Amino acid sequence: MRRVVERGLAPFAVDRRVLALAGARMADGIGNSFLIIVIPLYVTSGIVSGTAFGLGESMITGVILSVFGFLNSSFQPFTGRLSDRLGRRKPFILVGLAGLAVTNIAYVVAETYVSLLVIRGLQGVSVAFIIPSSVALVNELATTDDRGGNMGVYNTFRLVGFGAGPAVAGAVVSRGPYALPGGMSVTGFAAAFYIATITATVSYVLVTVLVSDPESTVANAGADLSIPILDRSGSTLLDPIFTLGVASLFMATAIALFATIQPDVNARLEQGSTWFGLQFAAFIIAQVALQTPIGRACDRYGRRPFIVTGMVLLIPTTLVQGFVLSSVLMFVARLFQGIAAAMVFAPSLALAGDLAGEGESGSKLSVLTMAFGYGIAIGPLSSGALVGFGFRVPFVFGTVLAVFGAILVYTQVEETLESTASVPVVGSD
Repeated sequence: MRRVVERGLAPFAVDRRVLALAGARMADGIGNSFLIIVIPLYVTSGIVSGTAFGLGESMITGVILSVFGFLNSSFQPFTGRLSDRLGRRKPFILVGLAGLAVTNIAYVVAETYVSLLVIRGLQGVSVAFIIPSSVALVNELATTDDRGGNMGVYNTFRLVGFGAGPAVAGAVVSRGPYALPGGMSVTGFAAAFYIATITATVSYVLVTVLVSDPESTVANAGADLSIPILDRSGSTLLDPIFTLGVASLFMATAIALFATIQPDVNARLEQGSTWFGLQFAAFIIAQVALQTPIGRACDRYGRRPFIVTGMVLLIPTTLVQGFVLSSVLMFVARLFQGIAAAMVFAPSLALAGDLAGEGESGSKLSVLTMAFGYGIAIGPLSSGALVGFGFRVPFVFGTVLAVFGAILVYTQVEETLESTASVPVVGSD
């Protein structure tokens, strides 16, 4: 029988450990997102040499950046399951943050394509220790009454960090070298790598001092950690957590199509890089603004209505990007696509958290985080391959995925909160 949780409408509260963890993720997010901007500049700076495996600079840059996402997503189920087995979250988070700090400083001496590839790959593995354990810890520190809100707060802080890094990374590099006491100086690239190292170290200290594992996690270590594909209760065909993972994969692929086709977007809309930056940021702005209020709302009105409505809204907001001819309209489309994603992400994590038993959060929630990571990696590769067939083709592809995702969550995902207030949204029962 699928677990349905009955709950009241207690005032929203955030555990101080969730706030500390959110702050730590914001700090490491700043440093990690720094590298998204800095690494391509570093590769094309003339500093990097050695074998590029016969690939051009742009292609090897894409490989270096994408290896992070693929390794990160591939290792998440293993680290999530292991943290469940051991009944510990904090040590996994600390291992990941330590790995980030060490690999960030390693960029200072990395001057070959192979070394950059190895370092970025190790960073992907390091973050695979952080994400499932962090989300599982938030889930276990929250209650049914405030799980969505806590997930929203955590994601909001993380996204603030992710959005802030690229905003200043280019300036840090371009304004170098920087003079130091004693007549020494550091290049702009070295300064950026040092900043990334410092942010990871700050995160490590915050988690060490302010975050602890709840006793229930240790007590329930080693529970049933299997991830079924078919629904064991028989009420639907597919397991709801698996279904949410597939929907997250489709959603992430659709929203990531935009990132790698900047020249095509700018040429079609006859705009400069400033407009593209604003359009790219519009998605993150919507996420930052809405993650927490939507998370809190899904604690009151239920998870499923928001997830279904978000997936439905993803369909037109993805498709229209392939047809608009105005920079302003593209900005609006990206903004509403961000709203759609915000309606899906925190409620999906909350619903999966409702269904996860004691000691299973790492395994169950890693299905969603892994799927989202794969989508973020697949999206840019898909748009790069498909845009050659026409500007609209990548967005039509993303729209088809969004349609399938909406159908899946509408037919295969049931509400986990027994008593919910009435809210007139698509897919509510």
